[in-house]
Amino acid sequence: MRKLYVFDTTLRDGEQSLGITLNVKEKLEISHQLVRLGVDIIEAGFPASSPGDMESVKTIAKEVKGVIICGLTRAAVQDIDLCAEALHNAEYPRIHTGIGVSPVHMEKKLKLTPDQVVEQAVAAVKYAKKYVSDVEFYAEDAFRSSPTFLARVIENVISAGATVVNIPDTVGYANPWEYGELINYVINNVKNIDRAIVSVHCHNDLGMATANSLAGIKAGASQLEGTINGIGERAGNTSLEEVIMSIYTRRDGYGVESKINTREISATSRLVSRITGVTVPDHKAIVGANAFNHASGIHQDGVLKDRKTYEIIQPETIGVPQNIISLTARSGRHALQHCLMELGYTIEGAQLDDVYQRFLQLADQKKEVFDQDLYVLMGDSGGIESSIVLQSMSIATNGVEMATATVILEIAGKTITDAACGNGPVNALFNTIDRITGNTAILEDYTLKSVTRSSEALGEATVKLRNNDGRLVVGKGFSTDIIEASAKAYINALDKRNLHTELVTES
Repeated sequence: MRKLYVFDTTLRDGEQSLGITLNVKEKLEISHQLVRLGVDIIEAGFPASSPGDMESVKTIAKEVKGVIICGLTRAAVQDIDLCAEALHNAEYPRIHTGIGVSPVHMEKKLKLTPDQVVEQAVAAVKYAKKYVSDVEFYAEDAFRSSPTFLARVIENVISAGATVVNIPDTVGYANPWEYGELINYVINNVKNIDRAIVSVHCHNDLGMATANSLAGIKAGASQLEGTINGIGERAGNTSLEEVIMSIYTRRDGYGVESKINTREISATSRLVSRITGVTVPDHKAIVGANAFNHASGIHQDGVLKDRKTYEIIQPETIGVPQNIISLTARSGRHALQHCLMELGYTIEGAQLDDVYQRFLQLADQKKEVFDQDLYVLMGDSGGIESSIVLQSMSIATNGVEMATATVILEIAGKTITDAACGNGPVNALFNTIDRITGNTAILEDYTLKSVTRSSEALGEATVKLRNNDGRLVVGKGFSTDIIEASAKAYINALDKRNLHTELVTES
């Protein structure tokens, strides 16, 4: 059976579309989870795009082992030089270079003739081969290119040393039968195609990225590119978990197999959602909250008689367990550790002690702690070390609009108290924190939702702050008190903002 290589570009194509900047620690956390998931390639970033991306790719290349670490470049010498430098310490480095091949890209964006495009493509691959043996070439906007010209470009870059050729549907214009035909055409009309792996990279503008990727794989492609939760440019990239589980569920129809550990899918999805601040819709396939929820009486009756009546995927397959242990304030460390292991978290020692203390605080506020609470608990404890600590706060309201917040923060060991007014409790709270910290970043977005069950449900607050340099940072906070959750989210965003500034300055 043909091996399917899984290429994750959450940290590159996914992140660059969010309008936010993930710091090095956040990217590392996602990278280590991607290794546990079992991806073959991690596209860690675009080193030439910014000092922060350069630093992130360097760090991931140095610290993340067991997978190919890839960096993106344009077909330009300076891009490739920077990428090679960033990948210097990678165990298995790959340079991903390429150029636009459609008429609109060549004429309007590049202002190059087809012959010049071929020449630049070949030159870029040859130059990248001086640094690494593994070079992937992307033919940007391949679907809207002439198939004969596309085949010409691909044949030439393979001759120049490309080991992987990426055939993107860059703007999500394809439908499955057409995209499958294009992959089939490339495989049957490029003379030296047996010397390279054919890769599919689709976007979801017309809602067909998953279907197109599956069509490309069925036609003979052996590498799948996409992102966790389908985040990406415009309407998003191919959702890796959807393609992976489609092949897993209908494995007899594609003739491929991967080394993905499907039990890590749910944990990976939640981690990416927490760090990026992009909420997974309840109706999202595979990882949405309603993916295994049966509301109809007829469906419930069928599932109770035989799960196969309405479940084509068992929740446990993607790491959503059917847990029978009831966690309460009387549960011990061992019970907590067991339930966390069922969710894909392996913790012990001091980390377990820290999480257990957080668990007890939560359990004191709730009658029962559910799996979703534990996901939130681990998310809340897995962030950056906070330099700003919320000691206490109080809110006084005067009518339906005006409120006054008094806040005590500990910053670098110093306790500071201040108060400010605002249009409502949350606005007053944020104004007070701004006064204490001297924050001048603009609040771009604020959302609040319930993320767990029961009347004592946890509230999740998400805050997006835009720095003076135009970058966005995302902060998240969790609490059964929605005002406290809001304060935690705002402080979390400020911590990330300060950390990002330090990293950029250092680099």
